[in-house]
Amino acid sequence: MTDAAALLRAFDDQARTAEWTVLDPGSTVHRDGPIFRVFWPKRSGFVGGPPDLGVSGTELDELIARQRDFFAERGQAVEWKTWGHDTPADLPERLLAAGFESDGQETVLVGLAEEMTAPVHVDGVVVREVEDEADVHRLAATATEVFGRKHDWLVDRLIEKKDDPNMVAVIAEADGKVVSSSRLEIVPGTEFGGLWGGGTLAEWRGKGIYRALVAHRARIALERGVKYLQVDASEDSRPILERLGFVKVTTTTGYVWKP
Repeated sequence: MTDAAALLRAFDDQARTAEWTVLDPGSTVHRDGPIFRVFWPKRSGFVGGPPDLGVSGTELDELIARQRDFFAERGQAVEWKTWGHDTPADLPERLLAAGFESDGQETVLVGLAEEMTAPVHVDGVVVREVEDEADVHRLAATATEVFGRKHDWLVDRLIEKKDDPNMVAVIAEADGKVVSSSRLEIVPGTEFGGLWGGGTLAEWRGKGIYRALVAHRARIALERGVKYLQVDASEDSRPILERLGFVKVTTTTGYVWKP
């Protein structure tokens, strides 16, 4: 199935709610009308909701203000995640008016895992799953270099999830150096797996490593009963993924408020 509308329905019905239902330990979820507010004592918060919030105008402004004020009282930042097909359509403008700032738009792509498994060979590069804590630190160091911001949080997350079959970290190595890193996060109780990370060092780009990481994770996903793969893609990775057969179903933008 490659029909974008059908893929979007599957995404909305299954994977989207994981943002506020499949959470790390220590989280608390509050429901406020149509939205879900996720709170961690020592991390930035998160807000998300269904495709149709069912509120508009002043009522929507008040809903936004309550989430902002909740985190303001705690001195914490919060991200409100939006999708391009959501209603009301003026939600982004109202978030901006309330003091939130756009964190940039990404394209949501969905593809069938069975269509993404063809092996990709890259001379001198070995693709494998992370095996131990040393690998985790090397993976995070590469991600920090690639994306230009610290990934200490990723070390904590992967160590915490080391025995979780739904979290798989995959690296690409050349001469013992991690040159690219990525993750597969299977959404429990659904047919979806998310592909995250996929950052490659500048001097190793254009060699097929990104495609090799996608194929490796697709094979793992298929073995574990995953039907759909989903990516929030940057403009760098979107063309590669579309050539592999991924389909654009919508866009996503996070709006961040900081104290």
